[in-house]
Amino acid sequence: MTYNSTLLRLLDERGYIHQFTDAEGLDAMAGKQVVPGYIGFDPTAPSLHVGHLVSIMMLRQLQRAGHKPIVVMGGGTGKIGDPSFKDEARKLLTEDLIKENVASIRRVFERFLTFGDGPSDAIMVDNAEWLDKLEYIPFLRDIGQHFSVNRMLSFDSVKLRLDREQSLSFLEFNYMILQAYDFLELSRRAACRLQMGGSDQWGNIVNGVELARRVDGTQVFGLTTPLLTNADGTKMGKTVGGAVWLNEDQLSHFDYWQFWRNTDDRDVGKRLRLFTDLPLDEIERLEALEGNEINAAKIVLANEATKLCRGEEAAKSAEATAQATFAGGGMGGDLPTIEAGADGIRLGAACVELGFVASNGEAKRKIAEGAVRLDDVVMDDPALLITLAPGESRKLSVGKKKHGVITKA
Repeated sequence: MTYNSTLLRLLDERGYIHQFTDAEGLDAMAGKQVVPGYIGFDPTAPSLHVGHLVSIMMLRQLQRAGHKPIVVMGGGTGKIGDPSFKDEARKLLTEDLIKENVASIRRVFERFLTFGDGPSDAIMVDNAEWLDKLEYIPFLRDIGQHFSVNRMLSFDSVKLRLDREQSLSFLEFNYMILQAYDFLELSRRAACRLQMGGSDQWGNIVNGVELARRVDGTQVFGLTTPLLTNADGTKMGKTVGGAVWLNEDQLSHFDYWQFWRNTDDRDVGKRLRLFTDLPLDEIERLEALEGNEINAAKIVLANEATKLCRGEEAAKSAEATAQATFAGGGMGGDLPTIEAGADGIRLGAACVELGFVASNGEAKRKIAEGAVRLDDVVMDDPALLITLAPGESRKLSVGKKKHGVITKA
């Protein structure tokens, strides 16, 4: 389909579009007025991760096209947890922990969006503002009547759990109703006309679109992005070392930069479109590079993605660290660092503490495979005691891409 609005052309050209509830209607609205659009983020951890980044970038593209991003923090829905495509119920969080997570997560959005009072300035709201005040019987009577249990059971996100004979609590089953109500409430409070999200949110988004039409007669729209996978078919953002966190206190600048630098050759173009602001003609030039030259494109990707999330200085520092570590054989200043105690630290324990392996058992296996090096010398004893003099540092490497520093004050 050919789009007339700047918004949908931009989203289409950069690969964000998977499904619409009404493509023509949204295209027409986006061509004649500012469209407020929202995405919700449940505060299940102190930081969002790379899996959330396409949604954050969608809000950024919405603003770049002259429309208004609404960031919805799930202080209310986070008390339940989205069951969509999960194998089991999320661990219930305390209200205090939810508030702490919300405060921690807020920071990252200020790097991607411009907040303020202007027509296209972003705003941030917390759905606890309205969900915490709901009265159960009036909510069932006024909102619950618009939902068919038969239809809710037909959504893939629910069917997956039921087909596997895995428990789906009544608490979780209500999540999709609350998310739909969020859209209705945002339509009323902020004239929100668009909800965006990943393809796993399609059923929840459709519910919200229909609820706004049935209750208020308001036309609103839904748009989802494709499921992001790597060229090898694995889910993007899932790494051996765990989640790729957006907050720097959860993951170092260097490790964040290195995640992008390690992109598969086949994924470079797609990631440049989705996760940077580079012009499309420049992206086409970079993704056409072949052989060793594609590494230059990966460095551009790492720098641009890190600049957006962590700032320009973080990107420069991480690149300098990579240069010192890989090309110069030294230790860059951004490498993850641990401090050895007065009695030193065992080699296997250091691998675990740096986050390079998940357990002592995995450390032993890596050491047995010859994958662990201390100051670029292969080590073979997990019980090796590493002792340092005050002010001394040593480099610990696991494989070709994981490097850290052991130091002593």
